[in-house]
Amino acid sequence: MSVLDRIGQKLLFTFDPETAHGLSIAALRCGLPAGMRTMRDARLGVRLCGLDFPNPLGMAAGYDKNAEVPDALLGLGFGFAEVGTVTPLPQSGNPKPRIFRLTADEAVINRLGFNNEGHAAAEKRLAIRKGRAGIVGVNIGANKDSADRIGDYELGVARFASYASYLTVNISSPNTPGLRNMQAREQLGELLSRVMAARAAASARPPVFLKIAPDLVEAELEDIAAEVAEKQVDGVIVSNTTISRPALRSGASGETGGLSGKPLFERSTIVLARMRKLLGPDMAIIGVGGVDSADAALEKIRAGADLVQLYTGMIYAGPALPGRIVAGMARFAETEKLASIRALRDTRLGQWASKPLS
Repeated sequence: MSVLDRIGQKLLFTFDPETAHGLSIAALRCGLPAGMRTMRDARLGVRLCGLDFPNPLGMAAGYDKNAEVPDALLGLGFGFAEVGTVTPLPQSGNPKPRIFRLTADEAVINRLGFNNEGHAAAEKRLAIRKGRAGIVGVNIGANKDSADRIGDYELGVARFASYASYLTVNISSPNTPGLRNMQAREQLGELLSRVMAARAAASARPPVFLKIAPDLVEAELEDIAAEVAEKQVDGVIVSNTTISRPALRSGASGETGGLSGKPLFERSTIVLARMRKLLGPDMAIIGVGGVDSADAALEKIRAGADLVQLYTGMIYAGPALPGRIVAGMARFAETEKLASIRALRDTRLGQWASKPLS
């Protein structure tokens, strides 16, 4: 981390996490901070689901909930950015405080609950950037009090299909009661059938990804893989935050909510590898959880990921992190004489898939 990043982190850490997040969004809207300049390297390019990603590193959903700064995020060095989660109606989310830094663990616990300004506000911003270069995905969810949660996802597809490079169906947040139940096979089958039908009826047909939890047993992973394949979903994002609690040192470790950051790396990577084995070599998979360095990003690819995403890592490493990771991946490709970073995929699939989930 640079001296400037350290100063910026210390300043932001004087505020509560939610205020600090708002300040970082405001800074990006104003063109600050500048990211580390990254040169486009053909060896890092990934073609997936008809999209050409300049590099495999993306900003995960949860940071830019209201589609305020996707282009600024791309300017930090990310190969793509995912906005949301966006629900049809605005909602305030769960009571504050609802974000907790676990600094000693380089982790965060959040129980935000899909706080966002709703479809209309996000659509207005995305309409302004329509036609610009850059891959921007839209993560869609359901309102907490919705009478038809699957209908909320259909509305999200219809609303954002013409603006999104891809759509992510988020049923894996632990902070909306009952949402994760939609990962069960019967509900998932109905959800994916209706989502894919909504895409078929839309004016544009972006790829659809399903974002899953890391807290699933093997039988549940098998059911999800079967439904994803049957309904011809384009890809899977592994994973959201975890409700499990590995050994943690921070005082806030007992807070309820989803845990993200470094402690999530192992569990999410094991689930990623198992999903790759279940889905086979052709399904698109994005690996998320504990990515905070080039080494961590490369290991996700070795475990079966086509692309990787981060969010919490940037809280602790600063806005230059994506540029450093992309530069590190490029150096690795050069040192190892790789024609493409994709040559690394699955090279440790077996090792990761065979690890036990603690």
